Amino acid sequence: MTPHADHSLLDPGLLLLVPLAAAAALGGGAAALERRRGRPWPLHRTALLLGGLETAALCFAGPLAEWSHADPRGAMLTHLVLGMLAPLLLVLSAPVTLALRALDVTAARRLSRLLRSRPARLLAHPVTAVLLSTGSLWLVHATGLLAAAHADPLLHLALGLHFLLSGCLLTAALAGVDPNPHRAPFGLRLGVLGAGIAAHALLATVLYAEAPDETGRQAALLLFYGGDLLETALAVVVCARRYAATAPRQPPPPSAPCSLRSDACSSSSGPEPSRTSSGRSSSSAASAGSATSSGSSAAGRASRSSSSPS
Repeated sequence: MTPHADHSLLDPGLLLLVPLAAAAALGGGAAALERRRGRPWPLHRTALLLGGLETAALCFAGPLAEWSHADPRGAMLTHLVLGMLAPLLLVLSAPVTLALRALDVTAARRLSRLLRSRPARLLAHPVTAVLLSTGSLWLVHATGLLAAAHADPLLHLALGLHFLLSGCLLTAALAGVDPNPHRAPFGLRLGVLGAGIAAHALLATVLYAEAPDETGRQAALLLFYGGDLLETALAVVVCARRYAATAPRQPPPPSAPCSLRSDACSSSSGPEPSRTSSGRSSSSAASAGSATSSGSSAAGRASRSSSSPS
């Protein structure tokens, strides 16, 4: 019986399904709360969040997780999913923005202060993130840590969780959509991305050259081509974010002339005739009043002249 068969009933990977399911429930609940408040959260971001969590869960429990224990190709695929694909989906879902909108004012301010702290600034730096993500992959394959993880389910679980979190850090540092007070310049982010691509390609080449069998060489090829595919997607997101941030703003369209806005013009000019007619009525009434007073004065003078002695 293999070591993993002894833990089949108490697989540590199942323990991570609880926080992943809780995160999915919290994300869906926060999106529903925003909708009830009249501030609908984009549906595609909710789908990205749920998709990222589901993708990560497949690597901790299920057939893919079992394959990663027994086959280097499964282990490499798990690394690509946990370290690159799932983080890209999760980061593009803007979870921090959703949390800041759904939390009350006090909790949101605390989270904002945490994101502005010095430890957060250090972790969010692209150089730190690429060392934690790509550098740790080199460390795992250059030492006996990978073989030890295959024999120890808890260590295997810890490595998978590390790849997921470090991948989220790197993706957020390079192409995050959440507010980041410590965002690095575009040139630095692009340089770090290029260094990460080169490090993955070099590691795949070394693993291919030192592979003891065909299975190991296929795992190295999976890292080489699969890593290139996912890193190309990340590069597209980085450049698209840069373009969206620097693209010139389109001026608002000019207002249409009055002849094209007949309804607005008629509504704005409608009360004018009534004001003119009322003014004319007032003038007529004033003229009639003055004529009446003039007639009364003339009649008074005539009566006084007729009653005076000759």
